[in-house]
Amino acid sequence: MQNWKTLSRQVIFDLGPYLKVESRQVLLPEGRVIDDWAWLETPDYAIVLAVRKDGRFLCFRQTKYAVEGLTLAPVGGYLEPGEQPLEAARRELLEETGYAAGQWVPLGSYAVDGNHGNGRAHLFLALDARQESEPHADDLEEQQLRFLTRRELRIALDAGQFKVLAWTTAVALSLLYFSQAAGET
Repeated sequence: MQNWKTLSRQVIFDLGPYLKVESRQVLLPEGRVIDDWAWLETPDYAIVLAVRKDGRFLCFRQTKYAVEGLTLAPVGGYLEPGEQPLEAARRELLEETGYAAGQWVPLGSYAVDGNHGNGRAHLFLALDARQESEPHADDLEEQQLRFLTRRELRIALDAGQFKVLAWTTAVALSLLYFSQAAGET
């Protein structure tokens, strides 16, 4: 199998660092050309599910503009220009919660939209989190930090309380990590 090839690209909308829309001309492996393939450029972001030594997971109860009602959410935010995903994850955890972690488990980097771009999600599990300072978050939405047990986290996941795909994925992969570490199948 061969990848598609970009022959040309034209920016049709540019809203600074958060969104750029392109129209691309792409060549398919069998030779067909698509002249108007939509492509979205958005910043990559890091999502962090942190757990303290006492086994409680740090989650926010909050609102988000694109989400109906309240949601649970792990820590997360955009990568700064030139910033590596793990650096961003550490920075976001400290800024949003005042916590730092002793061990970091990468859970993967994933395309947000396999056909039209839209950045990458870099997911992490932060182990042995401990509070080192007061939070200095600049988030626009209201947030309340919650500390959930593994069981409460699983119940919330099963109930659909993490209403964003990347958040759900980070929580599910973290729970899978703990199940595998415990020898569960």
